[in-house]
Amino acid sequence: MKNIFTLLLCISLSLLTSAQKKVLIFSKTARYHHESIDAGIKAIKKLGLLNHFSVDQTTDSCALNEKNLKQYAAIIFLSPSGNIIDSAGKAAMQKFIHSGKGFVGIHAASTIEKNWSWYGKLVGGVFTGHPEPQTATLHLEDSNHPATKFFPPSFSRRDEWYNFRDLQSGLHVLLSVDEKSYNGGENGAHHPIAWYHDFEGGRSFYTALGHFPEHYEDPLFLKHLLAGIQYALQD
Repeated sequence: MKNIFTLLLCISLSLLTSAQKKVLIFSKTARYHHESIDAGIKAIKKLGLLNHFSVDQTTDSCALNEKNLKQYAAIIFLSPSGNIIDSAGKAAMQKFIHSGKGFVGIHAASTIEKNWSWYGKLVGGVFTGHPEPQTATLHLEDSNHPATKFFPPSFSRRDEWYNFRDLQSGLHVLLSVDEKSYNGGENGAHHPIAWYHDFEGGRSFYTALGHFPEHYEDPLFLKHLLAGIQYALQD
């Protein structure tokens, strides 16, 4: 009887694991390598354990192929850098999104493949540069969304503040940064820093936050990140 119980428990656990949605973290760097990547991977894996999704990680561009991506419900670009995706990978990513899957871009995800217009539209904007990290004031743009409802109306944070070009129309902006509170902003009076949007059948969430390793130990940032992943995982 004990052996039967153990077997049933193992089967139940196996079925539970197989039923979990899977995400793939992609963090290949061909240029600048953020020290926060390792901390981000650990944090996302912990979020997965606590919130019932499984997490794989890779720095191999070849993993971005149609067959491999079919097992995932979302892909997370965690501060990759450079031109790192070949034509086959680009086609696979487009099919992935068109099939209704999700994308999460964290920090330097907006810096890669700057001449691939489809990717810039997926992310929602294209990185153009940043000043030195400094403390700035953030404004809450959506007090109802799970990714931001816990933030105060305005708050201070030290990060690396990205400037963008080709910001897409229809973005649902979650947070903006006040350019009057720091030096080096180039997007004007309304400078979005985190947003989401439905895109070509799939979903995309992007946050420019997350430059420093310690950010991935910040409970509020982790809640922000978790809600973004959960949005990308929606059916």
